[in-house]
Amino acid sequence: MSRYIESETVELKAKYTDTFVRAVVSFLNTEGGVIYIGIQNDGTVIGVNNLDSVLQNISDCITNQIEPSPRGEITTEIMLEDGLPIVAVRVRKGIRPIYCLKKFGFSSKGCLVRIGSTCKEMSLEEIQFRYRSQFINEDYMLIAPSKYAPLSFDMMKILLTSRGFHVNESAFEASFNLRRSDGTYNLLAEVLADRNMVPLIFVKFAGTDKTSISQRSDYGGQSLLLGYQKMKDRLIAENICKTDTTVRPRIDEYLYDMDCANEALVNMLVHNDWTITEPQVSFYSDRVVFTSHGGILQGMTKEEFYSGVSRPRNAVLMRIFLNLGIVEHTGHGIPMIVKKYGREAFDIHQTLINVTIPFNPNVLASVPKNGTDHGTDGVGVRSSLSDTERLAILELIKNPEITYSQLASEIGVSRRTISRAMASLVKKEFIERVGNNKSGFWKIIR
Repeated sequence: MSRYIESETVELKAKYTDTFVRAVVSFLNTEGGVIYIGIQNDGTVIGVNNLDSVLQNISDCITNQIEPSPRGEITTEIMLEDGLPIVAVRVRKGIRPIYCLKKFGFSSKGCLVRIGSTCKEMSLEEIQFRYRSQFINEDYMLIAPSKYAPLSFDMMKILLTSRGFHVNESAFEASFNLRRSDGTYNLLAEVLADRNMVPLIFVKFAGTDKTSISQRSDYGGQSLLLGYQKMKDRLIAENICKTDTTVRPRIDEYLYDMDCANEALVNMLVHNDWTITEPQVSFYSDRVVFTSHGGILQGMTKEEFYSGVSRPRNAVLMRIFLNLGIVEHTGHGIPMIVKKYGREAFDIHQTLINVTIPFNPNVLASVPKNGTDHGTDGVGVRSSLSDTERLAILELIKNPEITYSQLASEIGVSRRTISRAMASLVKKEFIERVGNNKSGFWKIIR
Protein backbone atom coordinates (compact mmCIF):
# COMPACT_ATOMS: atom_id res chain seq x y z
CA MET A 1 0.00 0.00 0.00
CA SER A 2 1.34 3.44 -0.94
CA ARG A 3 2.32 5.80 1.85
CA TYR A 4 0.77 8.66 -0.16
CA ILE A 5 -2.94 9.07 0.60
CA GLU A 6 -5.07 12.13 -0.08
CA SER A 7 -6.38 13.80 3.06
CA GLU A 8 -7.23 17.18 4.53
CA THR A 9 -3.55 18.15 4.31
CA VAL A 10 -2.38 16.10 1.29
CA GLU A 11 -3.29 16.54 -2.39
CA LEU A 12 -2.00 14.14 -5.08
CA LYS A 13 -1.69 15.14 -8.73
CA ALA A 14 -0.40 13.01 -11.59
CA LYS A 15 0.64 16.18 -13.41
CA TYR A 16 0.39 19.95 -13.16
CA THR A 17 -3.02 21.25 -14.29
CA ASP A 18 -5.03 24.44 -13.89
CA THR A 19 -6.65 22.95 -10.76
CA PHE A 20 -3.34 23.29 -8.90
CA VAL A 21 -4.15 26.87 -7.85
CA ARG A 22 -7.43 25.73 -6.27
CA ALA A 23 -5.56 23.36 -3.99
CA VAL A 24 -3.07 26.07 -3.00
CA VAL A 25 -5.82 28.57 -2.11
CA SER A 26 -7.78 25.96 -0.15
CA PHE A 27 -4.70 25.08 1.94
CA LEU A 28 -3.92 28.77 2.55
CA ASN A 29 -7.49 29.30 3.78
CA THR A 30 -7.48 26.22 6.03
CA GLU A 31 -4.60 24.60 7.93
CA GLY A 32 -2.00 24.25 5.18
CA GLY A 33 -0.88 21.09 3.43
CA VAL A 34 1.32 19.48 0.77
CA ILE A 35 0.61 19.07 -2.95
CA TYR A 36 2.56 16.22 -4.57
CA ILE A 37 2.92 16.37 -8.35
CA GLY A 38 3.89 13.13 -10.07
CA ILE A 39 1.69 10.87 -7.94
CA GLN A 40 -1.68 9.52 -9.05
CA ASN A 41 -4.82 9.67 -6.86
CA ASP A 42 -4.33 6.04 -5.79
CA GLY A 43 -0.81 6.78 -4.56
CA THR A 44 1.06 5.34 -7.55
CA VAL A 45 4.30 7.25 -8.20
CA ILE A 46 4.70 8.09 -11.90
CA GLY A 47 7.20 10.93 -11.64
CA VAL A 48 7.47 14.27 -13.43
CA ASN A 49 9.05 14.32 -16.88
CA ASN A 50 9.14 18.07 -17.59
CA LEU A 51 10.49 19.40 -14.28
CA ASP A 52 11.56 22.83 -15.56
CA SER A 53 8.15 23.50 -17.11
CA VAL A 54 6.29 22.35 -13.99
CA LEU A 55 8.44 24.48 -11.67
CA GLN A 56 7.88 27.52 -13.90
CA ASN A 57 4.12 26.91 -13.92
CA ILE A 58 4.10 26.67 -10.12
CA SER A 59 6.07 29.92 -9.79
CA ASP A 60 3.79 31.76 -12.24
CA CYS A 61 0.69 30.46 -10.45
CA ILE A 62 1.86 31.63 -7.02
CA THR A 63 2.96 35.01 -8.37
CA ASN A 64 0.08 35.86 -10.69
CA GLN A 65 -3.04 33.88 -9.78
CA ILE A 66 -3.51 34.30 -6.02
CA GLU A 67 -4.55 37.36 -4.01
CA PRO A 68 -3.21 38.50 -1.59
CA SER A 69 0.28 37.38 -2.60
CA PRO A 70 1.17 34.33 -0.45
CA ARG A 71 4.83 35.37 -0.21
CA GLY A 72 6.81 33.27 2.22
CA GLU A 73 3.97 30.80 2.79
CA ILE A 74 4.87 28.35 -0.01
CA THR A 75 8.01 26.30 -0.65
CA THR A 76 8.76 23.90 -3.48
CA GLU A 77 10.96 20.80 -3.25
CA ILE A 78 12.08 18.18 -5.78
CA MET A 79 12.14 14.68 -4.31
CA LEU A 80 13.05 11.21 -5.55
CA GLU A 81 10.47 8.48 -4.91
CA ASP A 82 11.02 4.97 -6.27
CA GLY A 83 13.79 6.45 -8.38
CA LEU A 84 11.43 8.94 -10.00
CA PRO A 85 11.41 12.74 -9.51
CA ILE A 86 8.31 14.26 -7.92
CA VAL A 87 7.56 17.83 -6.83
CA ALA A 88 6.33 18.61 -3.32
CA VAL A 89 4.70 22.03 -2.85
CA ARG A 90 4.35 22.78 0.86
CA VAL A 91 1.71 25.39 1.75
CA ARG A 92 1.54 26.86 5.23
CA LYS A 93 -1.68 28.25 6.66
CA GLY A 94 -1.86 31.80 5.33
CA ILE A 95 -1.02 34.76 7.53
CA ARG A 96 -4.13 36.49 6.15
CA PRO A 97 -7.69 35.44 7.02
CA ILE A 98 -8.65 34.97 3.37
CA TYR A 99 -7.07 34.25 -0.04
CA CYS A 100 -8.72 33.92 -3.43
CA LEU A 101 -8.19 33.01 -7.07
CA LYS A 102 -7.41 36.42 -8.55
CA LYS A 103 -9.56 35.94 -11.66
CA PHE A 104 -12.69 35.27 -9.57
CA GLY A 105 -11.93 37.67 -6.73
CA PHE A 106 -13.49 37.38 -3.26
CA SER A 107 -16.48 35.36 -4.48
CA SER A 108 -17.56 31.81 -3.65
CA LYS A 109 -15.92 30.60 -6.85
CA GLY A 110 -12.68 32.35 -5.92
CA CYS A 111 -12.47 31.51 -2.20
CA LEU A 112 -11.89 27.85 -1.33
CA VAL A 113 -11.28 25.81 1.82
CA ARG A 114 -10.08 22.26 2.35
CA ILE A 115 -12.67 19.82 3.67
CA GLY A 116 -11.52 16.23 3.79
CA SER A 117 -9.69 15.55 0.54
CA THR A 118 -11.63 18.05 -1.56
CA CYS A 119 -11.67 21.80 -2.20
CA LYS A 120 -14.97 23.44 -1.31
CA GLU A 121 -16.24 26.94 -2.07
CA MET A 122 -16.79 29.26 0.89
CA SER A 123 -20.23 30.62 1.62
CA LEU A 124 -20.76 34.35 1.07
CA GLU A 125 -21.25 34.78 4.83
CA GLU A 126 -17.86 33.23 5.61
CA ILE A 127 -16.16 35.32 2.92
CA GLN A 128 -17.64 38.50 4.34
CA PHE A 129 -16.66 37.56 7.88
CA ARG A 130 -13.09 36.76 6.92
CA TYR A 131 -12.72 39.81 4.69
CA ARG A 132 -14.06 42.16 7.38
CA SER A 133 -11.54 40.83 9.87
CA GLN A 134 -8.47 40.81 7.68
CA PHE A 135 -7.15 44.28 8.52
CA ILE A 136 -8.46 44.83 12.03
CA ASN A 137 -5.89 45.24 14.82
CA GLU A 138 -3.12 43.64 12.80
CA ASP A 139 -0.13 45.17 11.06
CA TYR A 140 0.60 42.46 8.54
CA MET A 141 3.92 43.98 7.52
CA LEU A 142 5.14 42.91 10.97
CA ILE A 143 3.86 39.34 10.56
CA ALA A 144 4.70 38.58 6.93
CA PRO A 145 8.25 37.21 6.54
CA SER A 146 11.01 38.78 4.50
CA LYS A 147 12.31 36.54 1.74
CA TYR A 148 15.83 37.99 1.99
CA ALA A 149 18.51 38.11 4.66
CA PRO A 150 20.75 39.48 6.01
CA LEU A 151 19.42 43.02 5.71
CA SER A 152 21.07 46.38 6.46
CA PHE A 153 19.46 49.75 7.20
CA ASP A 154 22.23 52.33 6.70
CA MET A 155 20.05 54.70 4.61
CA MET A 156 17.30 54.71 7.23
CA LYS A 157 19.88 55.47 9.93
CA ILE A 158 21.35 58.34 7.88
CA LEU A 159 17.90 59.88 7.45
CA LEU A 160 17.05 59.53 11.14
CA THR A 161 20.38 61.07 12.16
CA SER A 162 19.79 63.99 9.76
CA ARG A 163 16.51 64.63 11.61
CA GLY A 164 18.30 64.78 14.95
CA PHE A 165 17.50 61.26 16.20
CA HIS A 166 20.10 59.28 18.10
CA VAL A 167 20.48 55.83 16.57
CA ASN A 168 21.02 53.10 19.17
CA GLU A 169 22.62 50.29 17.15
CA SER A 170 21.90 47.57 19.71
CA ALA A 171 18.19 48.41 19.95
CA PHE A 172 17.59 49.72 16.41
CA GLU A 173 15.78 46.71 14.95
CA ALA A 174 13.66 46.19 18.06
CA SER A 175 12.72 49.90 18.19
CA PHE A 176 11.21 49.75 14.72
CA ASN A 177 9.72 46.23 14.95
CA LEU A 178 11.86 44.87 12.10
CA ARG A 179 11.82 41.24 13.28
CA ARG A 180 9.06 38.68 13.78
CA SER A 181 8.48 36.77 16.98
CA ASP A 182 10.71 33.93 15.73
CA GLY A 183 13.63 36.35 15.24
CA THR A 184 13.51 36.48 11.44
CA TYR A 185 13.10 39.71 9.48
CA ASN A 186 9.58 40.75 8.50
CA LEU A 187 8.17 42.43 5.38
CA LEU A 188 8.54 45.90 6.95
CA ALA A 189 12.27 45.26 7.33
CA GLU A 190 12.51 44.11 3.73
CA VAL A 191 10.95 47.24 2.21
CA LEU A 192 13.08 49.52 4.46
CA ALA A 193 16.36 47.67 3.85
CA ASP A 194 19.20 49.19 1.82
CA ARG A 195 18.89 46.39 -0.73
CA ASN A 196 15.82 44.31 -1.51
CA MET A 197 13.84 42.85 -4.40
CA VAL A 198 10.71 44.96 -3.96
CA PRO A 199 9.87 46.95 -7.15
CA LEU A 200 8.55 50.51 -7.07
CA ILE A 201 7.35 51.34 -10.56
CA PHE A 202 6.88 54.72 -12.24
CA VAL A 203 5.55 54.06 -15.74
CA LYS A 204 5.03 56.78 -18.33
CA PHE A 205 2.58 56.22 -21.18
CA ALA A 206 2.68 57.97 -24.55
CA GLY A 207 -1.05 58.80 -24.56
CA THR A 208 -4.17 58.76 -22.42
CA ASP A 209 -4.32 54.96 -22.14
CA LYS A 210 -1.93 52.03 -21.64
CA THR A 211 -1.52 51.29 -25.35
CA SER A 212 2.06 52.54 -25.56
CA ILE A 213 4.69 52.79 -22.80
CA SER A 214 7.24 55.54 -23.40
CA GLN A 215 9.30 54.94 -20.26
CA ARG A 216 9.33 52.56 -17.32
CA SER A 217 11.45 53.35 -14.26
CA ASP A 218 11.90 51.10 -11.22
CA TYR A 219 12.81 53.00 -8.05
CA GLY A 220 12.69 49.84 -5.96
CA GLY A 221 15.47 47.45 -4.97
CA GLN A 222 16.48 49.89 -2.22
CA SER A 223 15.07 51.38 0.96
CA LEU A 224 11.47 52.50 0.49
CA LEU A 225 12.53 55.80 2.09
CA LEU A 226 14.98 56.48 -0.73
CA GLY A 227 12.54 55.08 -3.29
CA TYR A 228 9.94 57.57 -2.07
CA GLN A 229 12.39 60.46 -2.43
CA LYS A 230 13.30 59.40 -5.98
CA MET A 231 9.65 59.16 -6.99
CA LYS A 232 8.97 62.57 -5.46
CA ASP A 233 11.97 64.01 -7.30
CA ARG A 234 10.62 62.53 -10.52
CA LEU A 235 7.20 64.12 -9.94
CA ILE A 236 8.87 67.48 -9.23
CA ALA A 237 10.88 67.24 -12.45
CA GLU A 238 7.84 66.19 -14.53
CA ASN A 239 5.84 69.16 -13.20
CA ILE A 240 6.13 71.59 -16.12
CA CYS A 241 5.87 75.29 -15.25
CA LYS A 242 4.26 77.93 -17.47
CA THR A 243 5.41 81.44 -16.54
CA ASP A 244 3.65 84.66 -17.45
CA THR A 245 6.24 87.45 -17.29
CA THR A 246 3.94 90.12 -18.75
CA VAL A 247 2.59 90.88 -15.29
CA ARG A 248 4.23 91.84 -12.02
CA PRO A 249 4.72 89.83 -9.98
CA ARG A 250 5.07 87.09 -12.56
CA ILE A 251 2.57 84.22 -12.48
CA ASP A 252 3.77 80.60 -12.41
CA GLU A 253 1.28 77.89 -13.39
CA TYR A 254 2.19 74.22 -12.92
CA LEU A 255 1.04 71.08 -14.67
CA TYR A 256 -0.33 69.76 -11.36
CA ASP A 257 -0.42 70.69 -7.70
CA MET A 258 2.77 69.20 -6.27
CA ASP A 259 1.49 69.22 -2.67
CA CYS A 260 -1.48 67.08 -3.72
CA ALA A 261 0.76 64.80 -5.78
CA ASN A 262 3.09 64.31 -2.83
CA GLU A 263 0.18 63.50 -0.49
CA ALA A 264 -1.11 60.95 -3.01
CA LEU A 265 2.38 59.43 -3.24
CA VAL A 266 2.81 59.18 0.54
CA ASN A 267 -0.67 57.70 1.02
CA MET A 268 0.02 55.22 -1.78
CA LEU A 269 3.09 53.92 0.08
CA VAL A 270 1.91 54.11 3.70
CA HIS A 271 -1.58 52.70 3.13
CA ASN A 272 -0.67 50.07 0.54
CA ASP A 273 -1.23 46.42 1.43
CA TRP A 274 2.28 45.18 0.64
CA THR A 275 1.23 41.55 1.17
CA ILE A 276 -0.94 41.83 -1.98
CA THR A 277 1.50 43.59 -4.31
CA GLU A 278 3.49 46.79 -4.73
CA PRO A 279 1.92 50.19 -5.54
CA GLN A 280 2.52 52.02 -8.83
CA VAL A 281 2.55 55.53 -10.31
CA SER A 282 1.17 55.77 -13.87
CA PHE A 283 1.94 58.99 -15.77
CA TYR A 284 -0.30 59.63 -18.81
CA SER A 285 -0.39 62.55 -21.25
CA ASP A 286 -3.30 64.16 -19.36
CA ARG A 287 -3.08 62.88 -15.77
CA VAL A 288 -1.03 61.00 -13.18
CA VAL A 289 -2.55 58.03 -11.32
CA PHE A 290 -1.39 56.63 -7.97
CA THR A 291 -2.49 53.01 -7.37
CA SER A 292 -2.38 51.36 -3.95
CA HIS A 293 -3.79 47.99 -2.94
CA GLY A 294 -6.05 46.91 -0.09
CA GLY A 295 -8.94 49.32 -0.53
CA ILE A 296 -10.33 51.37 2.36
CA LEU A 297 -9.38 50.00 5.76
CA GLN A 298 -12.08 47.69 7.07
CA GLY A 299 -14.44 49.42 9.48
CA MET A 300 -13.91 52.83 7.87
CA THR A 301 -16.72 54.48 5.91
CA LYS A 302 -16.18 56.48 2.72
CA GLU A 303 -17.30 59.63 4.53
CA GLU A 304 -14.61 59.09 7.16
CA PHE A 305 -12.10 58.45 4.39
CA TYR A 306 -12.92 61.67 2.54
CA SER A 307 -12.98 63.73 5.74
CA GLY A 308 -9.42 62.68 6.58
CA VAL A 309 -9.91 60.26 9.48
CA SER A 310 -6.38 58.91 9.98
CA ARG A 311 -6.21 55.12 10.41
CA PRO A 312 -3.05 53.88 8.65
CA ARG A 313 -2.98 50.27 7.50
CA ASN A 314 0.75 50.07 8.28
CA ALA A 315 1.02 51.89 11.60
CA VAL A 316 4.75 51.30 12.17
CA LEU A 317 5.63 52.41 8.64
CA MET A 318 3.52 55.53 9.22
CA ARG A 319 5.43 56.22 12.44
CA ILE A 320 8.75 56.02 10.58
CA PHE A 321 7.48 58.43 7.91
CA LEU A 322 6.35 60.74 10.74
CA ASN A 323 9.75 60.59 12.44
CA LEU A 324 11.44 61.55 9.19
CA GLY A 325 9.10 64.47 8.58
CA ILE A 326 7.81 62.93 5.35
CA VAL A 327 4.21 63.01 6.53
CA GLU A 328 2.17 64.77 9.23
CA HIS A 329 -0.33 62.74 11.24
CA THR A 330 -3.06 65.31 10.71
CA GLY A 331 -5.14 63.49 8.09
CA HIS A 332 -5.16 66.63 5.89
CA GLY A 333 -3.85 64.90 2.74
CA ILE A 334 -7.10 63.44 1.40
CA PRO A 335 -9.20 66.55 2.19
CA MET A 336 -6.52 68.64 0.40
CA ILE A 337 -6.84 66.50 -2.75
CA VAL A 338 -10.66 66.56 -2.52
CA LYS A 339 -10.67 70.36 -2.18
CA LYS A 340 -8.41 70.79 -5.21
CA TYR A 341 -9.65 68.02 -7.52
CA GLY A 342 -12.97 66.80 -6.03
CA ARG A 343 -14.02 63.39 -4.79
CA GLU A 344 -13.89 62.12 -8.36
CA ALA A 345 -10.09 62.05 -7.97
CA PHE A 346 -10.59 58.85 -5.94
CA ASP A 347 -11.64 55.61 -7.62
CA ILE A 348 -12.25 53.22 -4.72
CA HIS A 349 -12.54 49.46 -5.22
CA GLN A 350 -12.74 46.60 -2.75
CA THR A 351 -9.06 45.73 -3.11
CA LEU A 352 -7.44 48.90 -4.53
CA ILE A 353 -7.64 52.68 -4.70
CA ASN A 354 -6.69 54.85 -7.68
CA VAL A 355 -5.99 58.54 -7.07
CA THR A 356 -6.07 60.56 -10.29
CA ILE A 357 -4.55 64.03 -10.49
CA PRO A 358 -5.55 65.68 -13.80
CA PHE A 359 -3.16 68.04 -15.58
CA ASN A 360 -3.75 71.77 -15.85
CA PRO A 361 -5.12 72.25 -19.42
CA ASN A 362 -3.55 75.74 -19.69
CA VAL A 363 -0.07 74.35 -19.01
CA LEU A 364 -0.73 71.29 -21.15
CA ALA A 365 -1.67 73.50 -24.10
CA SER A 366 1.66 75.34 -23.82
CA VAL A 367 3.72 72.17 -24.29
CA PRO A 368 4.90 71.72 -27.91
CA LYS A 369 3.58 68.53 -29.48
CA ASN A 370 7.12 67.42 -30.28
CA GLY A 371 7.86 67.50 -26.53
CA THR A 372 11.02 69.60 -26.83
CA ASP A 373 10.36 71.17 -23.44
CA HIS A 374 10.62 67.77 -21.79
CA GLY A 375 14.36 67.30 -22.02
CA THR A 376 16.26 64.22 -23.14
CA ASP A 377 14.59 61.94 -20.60
CA GLY A 378 11.07 63.21 -21.10
CA VAL A 379 10.99 65.31 -17.93
CA GLY A 380 10.35 69.02 -17.63
CA VAL A 381 12.84 71.13 -15.68
CA ARG A 382 12.56 74.86 -14.95
CA SER A 383 13.98 76.94 -17.81
CA SER A 384 15.80 79.19 -15.34
CA LEU A 385 18.52 76.53 -15.07
CA SER A 386 21.61 76.26 -17.24
CA ASP A 387 22.05 73.19 -19.45
CA THR A 388 24.56 71.71 -16.99
CA GLU A 389 22.27 72.34 -14.02
CA ARG A 390 19.31 70.82 -15.83
CA LEU A 391 21.29 67.73 -16.83
CA ALA A 392 22.63 67.43 -13.26
CA ILE A 393 19.07 67.33 -11.87
CA LEU A 394 18.11 64.64 -14.39
CA GLU A 395 21.09 62.54 -13.23
CA LEU A 396 20.26 63.13 -9.55
CA ILE A 397 16.75 61.78 -10.14
CA LYS A 398 18.30 58.56 -11.44
CA ASN A 399 20.96 58.30 -8.74
CA PRO A 400 20.79 60.62 -5.68
CA GLU A 401 23.99 59.03 -4.31
CA ILE A 402 26.07 59.91 -7.40
CA THR A 403 29.51 61.48 -6.80
CA TYR A 404 30.80 64.66 -8.43
CA SER A 405 33.26 62.63 -10.55
CA GLN A 406 30.51 60.28 -11.73
CA LEU A 407 28.22 63.22 -12.45
CA ALA A 408 30.91 64.98 -14.49
CA SER A 409 31.53 61.79 -16.47
CA GLU A 410 27.80 61.21 -17.16
CA ILE A 411 27.22 64.77 -18.38
CA GLY A 412 30.56 65.13 -20.18
CA VAL A 413 31.95 68.20 -18.39
CA SER A 414 34.82 68.84 -16.00
CA ARG A 415 34.57 68.18 -12.28
CA ARG A 416 35.10 71.90 -11.67
CA THR A 417 32.10 72.75 -13.88
CA ILE A 418 29.96 70.26 -11.96
CA SER A 419 31.10 71.71 -8.63
CA ARG A 420 29.99 75.18 -9.75
CA ALA A 421 26.66 73.83 -11.08
CA MET A 422 25.90 71.95 -7.86
CA ALA A 423 26.78 74.96 -5.73
CA SER A 424 24.43 77.05 -7.88
CA LEU A 425 21.61 74.51 -7.52
CA VAL A 426 22.03 74.52 -3.73
CA LYS A 427 22.04 78.35 -3.67
CA LYS A 428 18.91 78.48 -5.84
CA GLU A 429 17.32 75.96 -3.43
CA PHE A 430 16.71 73.31 -6.08
CA ILE A 431 18.69 70.64 -4.18
CA GLU A 432 20.08 69.95 -0.71
CA ARG A 433 22.45 67.41 0.77
CA VAL A 434 21.05 64.84 3.23
CA GLY A 435 23.68 63.23 5.43
CA ASN A 436 27.44 63.69 5.08
CA ASN A 437 29.47 63.84 1.89
CA LYS A 438 30.61 60.24 2.19
CA SER A 439 27.39 58.36 2.91
CA GLY A 440 24.57 60.84 2.24
CA PHE A 441 22.55 61.64 -0.88
CA TRP A 442 21.14 64.57 -2.85
CA LYS A 443 17.52 65.55 -2.34
CA ILE A 444 15.63 67.59 -4.96
CA ILE A 445 13.57 70.31 -3.26
CA ARG A 446 11.68 71.78 -6.23
